[in-house]
Amino acid sequence: MWKPISRIFSLNDPGWGRGGSGGNNGGDGQRPRPPNDGPPDLDELWRDFNRRLNGLFRRGGGSGAGGGGGGSDGPSLRGAGAGAGVLGVVALLLWLGSGFYIVPEGHAAAILRFGEFRSLNDRPGFTWRLPYPVEVHELVNVQQLRQVEIGYRSNVKNKVLKESLMLSQDQSIVDMQYAVQYRLSDPVAWLFNNNPGPAPEEIIRQAAETAMRETVGRKGIDQVLYEEKEAVAKDAQKLMQSIADRYKAGVAIIDVTIQQAQPPEQVQAAFEDANKAAQDRERLINEGRAYANDVIPKARGNAARLSEEAQGYKQRVIATAEGDASRFRQIFTEYAKAPQVTRDRMYLETMQQVFANTTKVYVDSRNSTLLSLPLERLLQSASPDAARPTPAPVAPAPAAEAPAEPNRAREGLRSRDRDASR
Repeated sequence: MWKPISRIFSLNDPGWGRGGSGGNNGGDGQRPRPPNDGPPDLDELWRDFNRRLNGLFRRGGGSGAGGGGGGSDGPSLRGAGAGAGVLGVVALLLWLGSGFYIVPEGHAAAILRFGEFRSLNDRPGFTWRLPYPVEVHELVNVQQLRQVEIGYRSNVKNKVLKESLMLSQDQSIVDMQYAVQYRLSDPVAWLFNNNPGPAPEEIIRQAAETAMRETVGRKGIDQVLYEEKEAVAKDAQKLMQSIADRYKAGVAIIDVTIQQAQPPEQVQAAFEDANKAAQDRERLINEGRAYANDVIPKARGNAARLSEEAQGYKQRVIATAEGDASRFRQIFTEYAKAPQVTRDRMYLETMQQVFANTTKVYVDSRNSTLLSLPLERLLQSASPDAARPTPAPVAPAPAAEAPAEPNRAREGLRSRDRDASR
């Protein structure tokens, strides 16, 4: 009869390794041991295991179909084959079961057959491959946002001067700490194209340092520190991506963040003084430009105004001269036709212009009664400009000078008569 395997190999059997279990004390050849004399001997456990294993494959019964008593003690090939087959099937199932694995969300598994890449599994879930050592898999997180720090470690105060110090275009030293964020765009290239080393992101650090040094070397220190800080980060990011693609690193540069950019601590005070002087220079230049922008347009406006006024005066004088000349020619033509009439008209027009702005009244001395009348006030009240202030009245001439006025009038009339007779 076959005994159950769980009964034969049960470690909970109180007779395991002892001679007093199951009535086999005399048949096992073991000397009986008391139940509480300590743990069993390892040699005895090993011999007992071998005996039980031989009993598993031994043919049951002493008078079996194989012969006499000597054949009953030898192992059965049929039973040994069956037991080996069962163990082989169990071992095969366990070996095939070791090929199952799980791909987490956001990961990809690279399948390698005898060390050679065969396929990429980026579908999350429970899947199977050929068991080890035929195939193995390597999980890669393709959704994780990774970060590399250049010029510092964990804190900007913990500087790495070998990485942070770089030279600008104007031969100035810049102390810069920055961080590079990236993701894996090609897991196969990330696993097999990078040079194996202590840290797989070392190629990203070297590419970032190279790109930043080249970018800063093309800019002045003022551009790097103040004016074009964001542009420097963008240019460095593009150059990093170009270097990573050239080496087929399988990464995508997401962002470059400049944590701190300043001159070295040894020359920082002198640099601040130079920066203040440069700012004062720019301020004075801007003030001068503002003053020039205020004065120059006014000067140009005044010059344009004077030029226009001079041009207008020129045109007015020319037009007046041309008008006077034309008028003189017209008067001369009329004078040639009727000299006396023209002479009288010119005389009257001239006298009208002369006496238009005077308040004196000339009367004939024979009408002496008019001298007592306030003719000046009457004329002023009759004129439309009566609202204007009147000048002081002129005192009447003395009586001794009165006869002189008729004589002047008579001389004027005589001269006119003589001209007319001519």
